[in-house]
Amino acid sequence: MPRRIAFIVSPWYAVPPSGYGGIELMVYNLSRELSRRGHQVTVIGRQGSQGPYETLAIAPESWSRQLGTRDQIPRMDLFIYRAYEIMRRRAFDVIHDHSGPAGILVAATSKLQTPIVATLHGSLTEAEGDFLAAVDRDVNLVAISRAQQSMVAGVEWRGVVYNAVDPAAFTPVTKREEKQGYIVELARISPEKGQHIAIEMAKRLNVLLVLAGKVDPEVRKYFEEKVKPNLNGQITWKENVRGKEKAELLARAKALVFPIQWEEPFGLAMVEAMMSGTPVIAMSRGAAPELVEPGVTGWLAEDVDGMVEAYKRIDEIDPKKCVEVAVKRFGPAQMADGYEAVYDRAMQFATYSEPIS
Repeated sequence: MPRRIAFIVSPWYAVPPSGYGGIELMVYNLSRELSRRGHQVTVIGRQGSQGPYETLAIAPESWSRQLGTRDQIPRMDLFIYRAYEIMRRRAFDVIHDHSGPAGILVAATSKLQTPIVATLHGSLTEAEGDFLAAVDRDVNLVAISRAQQSMVAGVEWRGVVYNAVDPAAFTPVTKREEKQGYIVELARISPEKGQHIAIEMAKRLNVLLVLAGKVDPEVRKYFEEKVKPNLNGQITWKENVRGKEKAELLARAKALVFPIQWEEPFGLAMVEAMMSGTPVIAMSRGAAPELVEPGVTGWLAEDVDGMVEAYKRIDEIDPKKCVEVAVKRFGPAQMADGYEAVYDRAMQFATYSEPIS
């Protein structure tokens, strides 16, 4: 049955984003697929957002420059306030919030009769778990992996739905002989993403490494000390790859490395690599064991030694199988199926508000 679905995203990046913006890209793929299925979709976000559905831009593009400054919190608060004022004045069947804990707090205290679904996109601390457990009767909480769920105790989740990528955005290379002899890490530069591990791996294997990711101000020291001194003909860095450049970089790589040093709750780059026909070598942390099928779409490792050994077995992975598995498990249709089921559960006992005007 067609539904009226409102998405609350963020004031930082457009939907879809032109470069960085994993949450915004996820919302775009989901909104587009739901719209294709006949749902009436409204996306509330930043100026520049567009798609085959209604968009309401309630944050100017200039706010993006305040991300990471002291103005970040009040800008986010104002964005959420404006979004929920729209929710009070219009009738929707489901509100799907992606704005994080601040949005969840407003949702839980809003007294709206419309059911509110909230997807958590980051790692979770014990304190955040206490907060979520306190509001889980008022907001329908969704995790992006079982690993994320396991980070906190006592929370009633409405479901687990994996993020998706659009297969049409990638140009897979499924013949090993057409791959080029480099490995790639696609991630923002930071200690928890483990670029220093990828560098050590590349040096020990004597293979080319491409590091593709932005450098935020708070990790500039890590970049200057652990990454920059190693940049040479063997190890290169690209700051912000996007679109066709990113698709080509992933598709031609012999492997994507994912040497995370934290419990990452998802890891979209791994899915993007698989969709490109490129196997993944990942540390067995966070959601990686859920996403990577050893011997099918890549290998898991416990340390840099294991990653080195996994690379030596990379030709055992069939690039064509990587694409097949990725499309089956992480396509927009699968994500939309998951969220439609969540919406059904959220609406089961709800009554709906009528628009004020």
